[in-house]
Amino acid sequence: MNVTFACPHCEASVRAEIPESPRSIDCPACHASINVPDGALDRGHPTRCLVCPSTDLFVRKDFPQRLGVAVVVFGAVASSIAWYYYQIYLTFAILFAIAAVDVVLYLWVGESLTCYRCGAQYRGIDDLKRHGMFDLNIHERHRQQTARLAQRR
Repeated sequence: MNVTFACPHCEASVRAEIPESPRSIDCPACHASINVPDGALDRGHPTRCLVCPSTDLFVRKDFPQRLGVAVVVFGAVASSIAWYYYQIYLTFAILFAIAAVDVVLYLWVGESLTCYRCGAQYRGIDDLKRHGMFDLNIHERHRQQTARLAQRR
């Protein structure tokens, strides 16, 4: 299992391999040590975030969102150009091709576990069924908490 996270000390984006039962995670950028809470791993599976004290994790597709949006925008622009030139069959061919690419990517790309609070992403985990999918209520709770803490400063 590995984790990609923003170091709480130097705010560098780092990736670290996590051993079976870690006591701490070391930042390769600033060499700071992040203590892992007791009981954070259950047989190699995270039950809570190893970077921050949050217990809220969700499963998501491990695919860059910007690339997904770029594929959709390309399909929309290309089909609009074909539609402008009255190429109806080409327009629908482009739209169906983009939809097929989307389905193939959805089936091909794996999943990762993400922390709502700090955004740490855990990859290389076999069983993700114990964690739920994205929940907007939990996300909004963490977003509001971050906004309130920033406002106090």
